[in-house]
Amino acid sequence: MTVVAWDGRTLAADKMSCSHGYGYTVTKVHRLRDGSLVAFSGDGDSAMALLAWLDAARNPAAYPDGQKDNDTSAVLITPDRTVWSYGKTPFPQRIECEFYAMGHGRDFALAAMHLGHDARKAVEVACELDAFCGCGIDTLTLEG
Repeated sequence: MTVVAWDGRTLAADKMSCSHGYGYTVTKVHRLRDGSLVAFSGDGDSAMALLAWLDAARNPAAYPDGQKDNDTSAVLITPDRTVWSYGKTPFPQRIECEFYAMGHGRDFALAAMHLGHDARKAVEVACELDAFCGCGIDTLTLEG
């Protein structure tokens, strides 16, 4: 399970992953070669295929085959702070909200950010209140 939060400067995510009742720790936030930030929720294998595609040429014809049949999602933050949400197709939706969050702990994270907290604190709050989030926090920041 997951919580990912974006506050306009920092992308934060918990580190919990689960498979058939077994929990383990992973990294869900990454910096791409072009300086963009990306974070994932959903299936880990599918997330890594989507990460490789996002860090490459992003050719729609090369979009990971399994992506259309699962619920893995990605949020991509470009260096100019444009927010894109990827799901089943290679054609993302632009997110125009001041704050953005996704995953099981989304509602807690959004509430925290609307109360003035940054993305890291929003993920901390979600980890405290949602049983399916936790195992630490990773953050990446866009400078400037």
